[in-house]
Amino acid sequence: MPAPRTRHRRPRPAAAAVLGGIVAAGIVTTATCSSPLSRNAEPGRDALGTEAAITAGHPLAAEAGLRVLQAGGLAMDAAITAAAVLAVARPHMNGVGGDTFLLYWDSATALTYALNGSGRSGSARTLEELKAEGLDRMPRDGPLSVSVPGTVGAWAEGLRRFGTIGFAQALQPAVDLATAGLPVSERLAEDIAGAADKLRREPEAARIFLPGGAPPRAGDVLPRPDLAATLRALQELGWEELYTGALGRRIAGFLRERGGLLMPNDLADYLPEWTQPISARYQNLEVQAFPPNTQGVTLLQELAMLQQVDADLADLGHNSADYLHTVSEAIRLAFEDRDRDVADPAAMRVSVDELLDPARIRRMAATIDPAGPAPMVVAEPVDDHPNTVYVIAVDQYGNVVSLIQSLFATFGSGLVVPDTGIVLHNRGSLFRFEEDHPNVFAPRRRPFHTLCPVIILSNDLPWLAVGTPGGDGQTHTLVQVINNMQLFGMGPQEAIDAPRLRRRGDGSLAIEDRVPETVRDALAARGYTVHARSGWTAEFGGAQAVLVDQIAGRRQAGADRRREGWAMAY
Repeated sequence: MPAPRTRHRRPRPAAAAVLGGIVAAGIVTTATCSSPLSRNAEPGRDALGTEAAITAGHPLAAEAGLRVLQAGGLAMDAAITAAAVLAVARPHMNGVGGDTFLLYWDSATALTYALNGSGRSGSARTLEELKAEGLDRMPRDGPLSVSVPGTVGAWAEGLRRFGTIGFAQALQPAVDLATAGLPVSERLAEDIAGAADKLRREPEAARIFLPGGAPPRAGDVLPRPDLAATLRALQELGWEELYTGALGRRIAGFLRERGGLLMPNDLADYLPEWTQPISARYQNLEVQAFPPNTQGVTLLQELAMLQQVDADLADLGHNSADYLHTVSEAIRLAFEDRDRDVADPAAMRVSVDELLDPARIRRMAATIDPAGPAPMVVAEPVDDHPNTVYVIAVDQYGNVVSLIQSLFATFGSGLVVPDTGIVLHNRGSLFRFEEDHPNVFAPRRRPFHTLCPVIILSNDLPWLAVGTPGGDGQTHTLVQVINNMQLFGMGPQEAIDAPRLRRRGDGSLAIEDRVPETVRDALAARGYTVHARSGWTAEFGGAQAVLVDQIAGRRQAGADRRREGWAMAY
């Protein structure tokens, strides 16, 4: 861990205790405040405030974070509190057994800091030994897919360096929710039912998430006493309990019995890592993203190419055939680099600077013809892993957190450590077995991640924090939401609500059917296979955004109804 910080931000009142509580029915008692509260309960309407704003992938998480802000806490305090609640409220998407990345813009230093909360692979066996066991790829789930879970360490380190409340205090709303039981929403009921076969393969997972042998129904309360006990242990013993304490030994022992790769020392040696964000100029903005082992560089490549395309994107027209084809081509070209080159930076053969080299970007952009045909693509569709949650917090001092955390697949590896409630992620499943690939499995290596938090500066100050779940599709969503705001003049909620495209791994295009049929037909005429999607589906992500109006001092927040996102401001 870095040395303890010297507090250097401007004087402010100390954060009071989190107010209110979460009861069994899922009602949150919200603290009163002098400024009116705004939430985005209506389509197209931003949550507006002059003091602070928060978005989260579940209403209970957003409200818990809001209470921290209202009580005088900083953005990091609110973000970690909300993230911990999400670990209870969205159990199939994130949790204590997952990974976390965050960007933090500090108003005192006017710098952005990046915290890598992803764990490394286990050291029990080598690639050669796995191949000798008959494997030709990393399993998609099960014990071999589990790398060190980094979330808990990242929560503690974010608070240690840039928070004002303690780790135990930040966990309390999550403890309250897990103790009372999780109110099951319609979306959660559908998601658990969709994963029922996977859950039934593991007795502990089935015991918890299929009570009585069946998925819970909307309106039920899902008991989580096991997870509540785990969170209380972390409160009492500290974050290290998950890595060096009895809880860590229980995780390692469970995986060892199942033939996994994690050894006790793999957990004990884990530390979250502070690093520097990477950035690119786009439309007079500085877009800051997370460096490898994430696909942040892929987002920057897409935007850099769109900046260099021989056409004015705004003149092409919002969601015109030319515009959507141009965006899709930038995604295709950037993904070729991503799938070939992006991995743990210690194993990469090319640098971020080389991938973003301006001359190289211009050559790539020159191949994009906005009026051109669909490219020839020979590829198979890939599994989609949209199981991720997002948090954005902006406080009264202008500090900004853009945070993402995930289990990867639905219920991650499918494994739940007995009597702990900890669902273990499956990020290790992304390792390759090709020895000449930078993302090849090796002991103590970080796997490639799709997670992509973003902060955008204008005039060297935060203008927008934005992010989304959605696996491979995260950069697709981000490009479109950013363009909706910067090129087409939309506010956060309007930009999020606008219909979107997602380029699939086989080169076909999934497009929401609110894009006119004439546009979809025009793309099909160019040679695309077009899949029209109706309704508001998670296939297109779950974007969240907070815009900071540097002139008026307002915070405008939006969250995606394609998921359970919620935005609040005051």
